[in-house]
Amino acid sequence: MKKIIDISLPLIEELPVWPGSPKFELVQVSRLGFDGCNETRLSLGSHTGTHIDAPRHFVENGATVDQLSLEVLVGEAYVVECTATREISAEILERLTLPSKVERLLFKTGNSDLWSLGQKAFFEDFAALTLDGAEWLVQKGVTLVGIDYLSIQRFHDSNATHEVLLGAGVVVLEGLNLAGVTQGLYDLTCLPLYVVGAEGAPARAILSY
Repeated sequence: MKKIIDISLPLIEELPVWPGSPKFELVQVSRLGFDGCNETRLSLGSHTGTHIDAPRHFVENGATVDQLSLEVLVGEAYVVECTATREISAEILERLTLPSKVERLLFKTGNSDLWSLGQKAFFEDFAALTLDGAEWLVQKGVTLVGIDYLSIQRFHDSNATHEVLLGAGVVVLEGLNLAGVTQGLYDLTCLPLYVVGAEGAPARAILSY
């Protein structure tokens, strides 16, 4: 029987969000004892917690979430540990031992420790991919890349890292928690909400082995 690891962030009101983005809210709109049932209203941004970036996020007329291929979102993925750096550059990637022709790559960095420690404030100095690192991944034919914080690019960088990845059709999976995951091959399932026309959407992401 396969083991399953949930690598999603729980949606709670204390969850950090990108500065300026709406926070997650869960509001009770009816109660069983008064209205006959319990019902809540969810309020959140499309890039809250664990989420998918579709090309439309930074590419004019790019594919939206509902147009993404399920074959990319489900399949074998490699989790690689990059805990010794905050800048995942092409030079760093060249030194990593990766499977040949890897299509889905998830970066486990020191960011995952923030989730383990219950970090509630947004942390600007998170580990992320550099522009030349993004170009390296595109050249290697990666179709999906994931990171264990709220953005694949560094906080003070331009949008070029996103533009290179999304412009090449690479799906970006952000907001992972890889604290309990060791380096290696897994089966990944990461399905965003089926929101027609959206440039991004929250997702539930799991690994199995």
